[in-house]
Amino acid sequence: MSKVKMGLRYWLQIFMLPVYLLSFLIPRNKKIWLYGSTFGKRFADNPKYFYLYMNQNHKEHIRNIWITKNRNIADQITEKGYEAYYLYSIRGLWFAAVGSVYFYDNYSKDISFWLSGGARKVNLWHGIPLKKINMDNIYDSVRHPKGWKDSMRYWLRRLSDEKPSHYVLTTSCFLSEIFASAFATKNVIIAGYPRNDSLYEGRIKDEFKEASEIVNWIYKRKEEGNRIILYMPTFRESEMQLFDVLDFNELHRFLEKNQMYLCIKLHPKSNIKIRLEEICKDIHLDRIKLIGADTDPYEILGLADQLLTDYSSIYFDYLLLERPIVFFPYDYEEYLQHSRELYFPYDDFTPGIKAMNMLQLQEAFLEEDRYQEKRKEIKKKMFDYSEEIASELLYKRIIHMLSS
Repeated sequence: MSKVKMGLRYWLQIFMLPVYLLSFLIPRNKKIWLYGSTFGKRFADNPKYFYLYMNQNHKEHIRNIWITKNRNIADQITEKGYEAYYLYSIRGLWFAAVGSVYFYDNYSKDISFWLSGGARKVNLWHGIPLKKINMDNIYDSVRHPKGWKDSMRYWLRRLSDEKPSHYVLTTSCFLSEIFASAFATKNVIIAGYPRNDSLYEGRIKDEFKEASEIVNWIYKRKEEGNRIILYMPTFRESEMQLFDVLDFNELHRFLEKNQMYLCIKLHPKSNIKIRLEEICKDIHLDRIKLIGADTDPYEILGLADQLLTDYSSIYFDYLLLERPIVFFPYDYEEYLQHSRELYFPYDDFTPGIKAMNMLQLQEAFLEEDRYQEKRKEIKKKMFDYSEEIASELLYKRIIHMLSS
């Protein structure tokens, strides 16, 4: 889509403002809860697992409905026996207008901002932040516009992103002030992340994982005696430096020699996907497996023997598995200067070996794990309820919230 068409589409949203105001007048059904993820484009993250848990454990009390802007996702969900609707269908629009609670992991537009006026909104978010987010991120030109032009340009975006978000979920008292500041709210829910229930056997049945090709591929590689390393880098402009740091031919030989597979799951916004695909295809690097950017990482996170990351918050969740983590901040200085500030001192809150180049990375994969106690220390700060079923605790918190 051209920039002109994108700009026109953006500003045409102004005609939806009367719809938004009218949505405050529509009676809401307290027994209907709605779920959505990633601007309506994915079935993933905390909303997915809370939705599955609620359908499997509390559907006699609550009608749980997934709303999506992708017809294929709606079809895939309904094929498994759950209730889901394409937003721009008659039923999708109807339920978006009458559902009493919205659960999402970005903003209410994950379901429908314009029909959300009278609903209670619960932002389940998508990670414990190492890097500063939302209002706390000074590099965010939407929330911190540089001059009146930016202020005008992002006015509609700020409206649909931020207002009003009634509640935001986090995982510990230690993090509650951060989330209150980042989301400009006093209504912080402290529980667990529903997506982490998927890391434990028996908490949530995930039929979508059972049908996943990449999951079955990983199982087969592990049965053959291989070790699975999952690389999940965060998105930033300086990620292109990866190709200056890694020699993929040499890396492939190292992985083959040591019976390892490197599975790379990029951020959906990543700019290096095409180049990585070309490299792996041209030189047949079958020990390096690229995983689709839209794949739910929590279908595969629990299968990884070791996590490789840089600044991605997913490593906090991986702490629950008590497995080794290697950090690969090869662009650390540039990242801090041009992308994000961090909430915590990097070395103090990253319990694992830091590799800055190819040789250090290979050594880190082979080195004996000596960070068990440090991982437990960070885990204790980040998770107040790591032993409880996160989805059940969140359900109880929501019921209490609605009754007060």
